[in-house]
Amino acid sequence: TETTRKVLEASSAISSGKDNIISIEVEDKDPKIAAEIANAYVEELIVLTSTFALTEASQRRVFYEKQLLQAKDKMIAAETALSSGIDSKGMLSVDAQSKAVLETVAKLRAAISAKEIQLKAMQAFVTPNNQEYKRVSQELLGMQQELSKLENGTSATVDAGAAKVKEASGSSSVQLLRDAKYYQMLYELLSKQYEVARLDEAKDIPLIQVLDKAVKPELKDKPKRSIITLTFAFLGLILALLLAFLKEAASKPKTPEQEEKWRQLKAYLKFS
Repeated sequence: TETTRKVLEASSAISSGKDNIISIEVEDKDPKIAAEIANAYVEELIVLTSTFALTEASQRRVFYEKQLLQAKDKMIAAETALSSGIDSKGMLSVDAQSKAVLETVAKLRAAISAKEIQLKAMQAFVTPNNQEYKRVSQELLGMQQELSKLENGTSATVDAGAAKVKEASGSSSVQLLRDAKYYQMLYELLSKQYEVARLDEAKDIPLIQVLDKAVKPELKDKPKRSIITLTFAFLGLILALLLAFLKEAASKPKTPEQEEKWRQLKAYLKFS
């Protein structure tokens, strides 16, 4: 409530110096409660820091985590579909050369998808003119060109294998195998990117280290009884001196003019 916040604000003193050390002081009638409140401030600070410290690395980690989960679900679905296809139609008949081309195509497609996801993650923090963004874009373009050549069978080394894969592309079994390989490799690539983001996040999270935990104080901070005693003793001395001065002044003979002033003074001080 507002009243509780005002009470805490009045009884708490929190300061931070240039050395990044935060000092917390809490006053309360109960020394145990004062220590508990001071420690509670630190605990809440740690919770808030871990909750709201969404650095660039944290956001990238969250982004890759979502992409990784999606890729995992699709990989499981593709593997399940492939297993069901094998159970119903038997083992796939794909020669070694065609299988190698199929895996190469799947690997390239997965690498392209991973690069596209990487660019999406970077777009939240950099502009297209950023050097790192340009480098990743160029890598993506090169992969897309290589995939186009491979799928069209223009590379002499893979021409025959690519042709065979294209002939078999109408086969649902080959398509299931291709999809399974694609999602397996995509999941592997995203796992590496996720791990990098997770490690970067661990480096960026601000750490709260407790240098001196609050304990129940042994001595009272206030009221300062010694100071209060000395203050009243000093005031009593001043009052005694004033009374002595007034009594001495009253006992001396006075002129009529002094008598009148003395009477006015006594009336003002209500002293008789």
